[in-house]
Amino acid sequence: MSQCYSIELYFDPALENQVLKAWNVLARRQISTQLIEIESRPHITLFSSPFIDPSKLENIVKCIASKQEPLHLSFSSIGSLPNGKNVLFLAPTPSLSLLRFHLQLCDAMKKEGIEIGEEFRMDSWIPYCPVAEEVPKTRMAEAFTVLRDLKLPVTGYVMDIGLVEYSPVRELFSFVLVSSCKILVVMVSAIFEPSVINLVKVQVGRARRTVDYYLVLSELNVGKFYSA
Repeated sequence: MSQCYSIELYFDPALENQVLKAWNVLARRQISTQLIEIESRPHITLFSSPFIDPSKLENIVKCIASKQEPLHLSFSSIGSLPNGKNVLFLAPTPSLSLLRFHLQLCDAMKKEGIEIGEEFRMDSWIPYCPVAEEVPKTRMAEAFTVLRDLKLPVTGYVMDIGLVEYSPVRELFSFVLVSSCKILVVMVSAIFEPSVINLVKVQVGRARRTVDYYLVLSELNVGKFYSA
C-alpha cells in the first residue's frame, strides 16, 4: 500500500480525552474501530498528499509553530462527509484564528513549490476531527445518536502540529505551538498552591511536547485535572 502524508493539529489532553471517549463508545458498540486500529490520534487535518518530501515540510511546520500561540477550539456540531468512506466528525466553530493559521501554512508551502490539492485550499477546506470511519450505512443513524449524547460544545486548545504518514499512522515529527506551556501553567495556577505551580513551571520549561507536559503533571499527581 502506498504511503500518504498529513499535517495535523493535536489537542490539549482534556480535549483529546473527550474525543477518545467518543471513539471508544463507537468501538464498544462495534460501529467503527478504524481510527483505533490504524493507531490514529484525535486531530484536525490541515493538508494531506502522497506526493511530498517530508524533509521539505519540517522547516515549514517548525517555523509556523514557533510563531503561533495555542488555538482555542470549540467543537459545536456533528457531521458526515459525502464520500464513500462514511466518515463522522466533530466540527469546530471556524474561528478567524484557525482559518488564518491554515492560510499561513498554505502560503508557506506554496512558496516552497508544494502543490495544495483542492480539498485543502482555503476556499474549500473543511476543518473537522474524525470520530468514526467506514461506518456501515445501516448503522449511521445509530452512530449519530451516540454522538448526540456528547455534551456539545466541547472546548479546548490546539497545542501541537505534526506530520504523519499512514496507514498505519506513524508520526514523523511534531512541534509544540510557541506558548502551549503558558496555557498549561495558567490552567494549573487556577487550582494549585504556589509551590506546586513553581515546580510545574520548571518542569514544563524542560518539556518539548504537549504529551511531555501531561506526563510531568501526572508525575506531580496533578494529571487528574485533565480527566474532568
